[in-house]
Amino acid sequence: MNVLWLQSGGCGGCTMSLLCAESPDVLATLEGGGVSLLWHPSLSEASGPEVVAILESCIAGTTPLDVLCVEGALLRGPHGSGRFHVLAGTGRAMIDWVRALAARARHTVAVGTCAAFGGVTAAGCNPTDACGLQYDGNAAGGLLGAGYRSASGLPVINVAGCPTHPGWVLETLLALALDGIAAVDLDALGRPRFYADQLVHHGCSRNEFYEFKASAEKASDLGCMMEHMGCKGTQAHADCNVRPWNGAGSCTSGGYPCISCTEPGFEEPGHPFFETPKVGGIPIGLPTDMPKAWFVALAALSKSATPKRVRTNATADHPVVTPVIRKTGFK
Repeated sequence: MNVLWLQSGGCGGCTMSLLCAESPDVLATLEGGGVSLLWHPSLSEASGPEVVAILESCIAGTTPLDVLCVEGALLRGPHGSGRFHVLAGTGRAMIDWVRALAARARHTVAVGTCAAFGGVTAAGCNPTDACGLQYDGNAAGGLLGAGYRSASGLPVINVAGCPTHPGWVLETLLALALDGIAAVDLDALGRPRFYADQLVHHGCSRNEFYEFKASAEKASDLGCMMEHMGCKGTQAHADCNVRPWNGAGSCTSGGYPCISCTEPGFEEPGHPFFETPKVGGIPIGLPTDMPKAWFVALAALSKSATPKRVRTNATADHPVVTPVIRKTGFK
């Protein structure tokens, strides 16, 4: 399976993340899965005219293009010309290259939230008119249009995340190599369901604190970061705490609140990332699937039942009260 990887308006962080794949590493995994990397701007030796020849060969259909991966937002400005990002040495706007290649690709994959929805590149006044491949924030459309379908009949596959997890990218590519992704395997935003049908909250190391609403009050506290620190792990779709990053950690495990980077529009939450907006003391962003009345009732009950150990440790940077030792048998 031939894969072509292009980078547009972004930081390159998704490629850096991909290189963190291990056991085996990214190149060994792709080779083992029968994936041939036609070209990647950071991983391939080819440059200049050699690269242009590869792209033109794909557009002409001479070289089969099984998967077009795009990392970074697509820069449509100024005035729709795309001249803010011209592919070096070609005089042609990157958005024109992407449109032409996407028309040939069997599958088109957006790697990272910038390529999927616009991401950080599209934040603020968005002077470059950045957007995703098939979304502009929450709105379907983007560069290729809401009706775009690749040769396989699928919409753009959005492997969202900022950066995206190396396992999400590799599993997507390996699944495509086996024709293992159909429309039903994508959620309503085009994200592979194998990771998007889960919440960051699942498997969070702070779940005991969440259960008792024992909350962190400042950075480095061990408690749940939902109530005061802006954490959106109960709303963000991803398996970050089930599938640890680099085999060991995640944002919440490291003391950083989840900012919901797999969701469109995460870059502009309307409030500081480290603050939880509230009305009448109740967080606005309640856990997914949970009615407000139930949350209020359960939160009050949980706080009234919080063990001293959990309450004390929630506002400490290390456990200061250890669990009581009790006999677990019935004798």
